[in-house]
This record gives sequence, C-alpha cells and structure tokens, in this order.
Amino acid sequence: MNKIFSDLGLVEALIEGLRKENIITPTPIQEKAIPAALENKDIVAQSETGSGKTLAYLLPIFQKIDLSKKEMQAIILTPTHELAIQIQRQVEILSKNSDIPVTSTPIIGNVNIARQIDKLKEKPHIIVGSAGRILELIKKKKVTAHTIKTIVIDEADRLLDMHNIDAVKAIIKSTMKDRQLMIVSATISKEAENIAKNLMKDPEFIKVEESHTVATNISHMYFLSEQREKFDMLRKLVRMINPKKAIVFINKSEEIAMITEKLKFNGLKAEGIHGTSMKENRKKAMDDFRSGKIQLLVASDVAARGLDIKGVTHIFNLDMPEDPKSYLHRVGRTGRAGESGIAISVITEAEKALIQRYEKNFGITIPAKDMYMGKIVDLKQPSKQPSSIKKTKISSNKKF
Repeated sequence: MNKIFSDLGLVEALIEGLRKENIITPTPIQEKAIPAALENKDIVAQSETGSGKTLAYLLPIFQKIDLSKKEMQAIILTPTHELAIQIQRQVEILSKNSDIPVTSTPIIGNVNIARQIDKLKEKPHIIVGSAGRILELIKKKKVTAHTIKTIVIDEADRLLDMHNIDAVKAIIKSTMKDRQLMIVSATISKEAENIAKNLMKDPEFIKVEESHTVATNISHMYFLSEQREKFDMLRKLVRMINPKKAIVFINKSEEIAMITEKLKFNGLKAEGIHGTSMKENRKKAMDDFRSGKIQLLVASDVAARGLDIKGVTHIFNLDMPEDPKSYLHRVGRTGRAGESGIAISVITEAEKALIQRYEKNFGITIPAKDMYMGKIVDLKQPSKQPSSIKKTKISSNKKF
C-alpha cells in the first residue's frame, strides 16, 4: 500500500505546504529517506534524476530547524550554481506554502563575497552553495560552523571527487561531531561510497532502483534527416510548433555555442549552457529560460544534469544518446507536475537502431513523422498516396 506523507512523521504544516504544490504522495526515495533523516541518522541515498531527492532531505531539515534560534543550522553543498539556485527556490516555496519561516541564502564562487557576507549577517537557517566558497567563509568566521546540525552533500559523486573532496572534508571537520551528514546522488561510485563510510558514523545506505519507465503523459516521435540537414529540420520544427519552453539536447558540449548562435541567427530566442560558461552567463540563461524570455535552451547531458525546470513543453534531440538511460533522463525534463510533454528526435537512417532500442527498453512507441502543409503527419510510406496521410494533433502555440 502506498504511504502518505503523514505516515513518514512529517508535521501537518509541511504536508499542507506540499499540497499547495500538488505533491500528495511521497516518491520511493522520500518514503525511505525521510523517516531515517528525522531520526538524525547519517544517510547515503542513491536515486535517479527527477526522483524527488531534494525534498527527501529538505523536509526533514525544515522539521528539525529550531525557529527560536536565529543561527545557521544546515549546509547544503552543491557542485553547480544552477543546482544551488534550484534548491534555494525550493526552500523559499516550501517556507511560503507551509508558513514555516525557515530562511536560506545561496553562497557560490565567482560572486561578490562582500554581498554574501552581508547576507550571512542575517543568520539564515540554511546555507546552500559551493564547497570552496563556503569553506572560505568558515575560515573568515562568517559562517558559524559550530551551530551547524546537518550537512547535505548533493550530487555526491561530483563533490567527493579529487577536485572537491578536500574542501568538503574541511567543512565537515569544522562542524561539531554530533552533526548529521546526508549524502545524495543519482549515482554513487564504489570509491565515493568508501569515502562516505569514512566520513560518517554508522550510515544508513538507501538505494532506489531506477524504474526504467517513461511517464505515460509524454508523447514521442522522430523525423528522418540527412546529418547535414538536421539543423534545418530542427529550425523548421521549432518555427512550426512554436513551443512555449523547449530544451534542445546535443551530444557534444563543444557544439552548444555553435548551435545556439545558429538558432539566434535564424531569429529564434535561444541560449546555451555548458561547463565553460561564466557563472553569470549560465545564471542569466537559466533565469531567462525560466521566465519565458527565451524559448529554447541548448544543452548536453552533462550541462543539463540536475536541472529541474517547470513548464518545459518539448524536448528536441538533435543528437541521439547511445545510452538509453540518457534518453530517459532527457525526456523526463518535460511532462512534469501532471502536464503533458512531447519528445521529438531528429535522426539519420543509421540512428533508427537507437530508436528501436529505446522502444524495446522502455516499452514505448516512437513513430516516424513528417511535416506536410504546416502540420505534423505520419511519415508517408512509399506505397501510399498523399491523401492517405494521417494528421496528428500536437500542442502548439501557433495557428496556421
């Protein structure tokens, strides 16, 4: 029998706050992690992208915050600016909807440190951000490490790597020994697992197997194209469908800027995100996409990792991922919160085998489509006449 949030030990105010977001039933990772977190156990939690890991640790943190004390009580470490801002937004939404006045502030690198110090003077309950900058502020005694009761390491496989581990360990060492440590990630390597064991006291390991299923509210289709004509096909599809908010996925990060510029040159509102972008540029691109100022966000699987953007209506695959899991994660960016979504792939004849693999792995149908007289139609078979072409209804913001 499916559990409800009250079964997990959450207070009614938080449950009511979730209802206002139309979140009624806990996900498997929330079901397992929330009770253990409320008991103040150290946790290593692994669950796929989009499975609700953020709320799995935020809800217990909210419940355990001592509102009578104006002091820093939790640190959430993230590997990217975007994830820090997403978590910050979720804290703000949960605080507002539940009427629990928990405060937080994002602390990230390559941003004016004086402004961050001013924010920390307000003693926010939760600090969200990058290990390097937070450690710097602990050393400057601007973050009161001795009052921290919980540390979360989000996307742990990245934060426990050779580039970040020293800063993460230093932050943990600066806090009291009785603090709680929660490690969460979509994937946790054996090496990261061993590091976690050394950092934690009798940790509880929680692993939720990937479902390998695609939401039924997502429609799939593909369009055949020569490799050199793929971009032209994408441009025409975007012009015809006029999606409200769409993500264009490509395989190579180094091509993101080129594709973005070509889309802009053709009069389309697009921005790209990739690892080499300045943080300010990435933030502006994400803010503009969320607010609807731009229609298209161009990204690779790596660049888009951890992003949770509401209202994405379409996913375009300009390149096809070899790993079926990547297709699953891509299309999972649309059709969220009960909305419908559409996943469109532009493929070559040689990539048909990948389509067949996705269909087999996920038990879905990905039909071949074509464009005809301003409509998306079933791909015409050689033996059929144009009059037999069946028209397909597809959501669009444009009339013809």
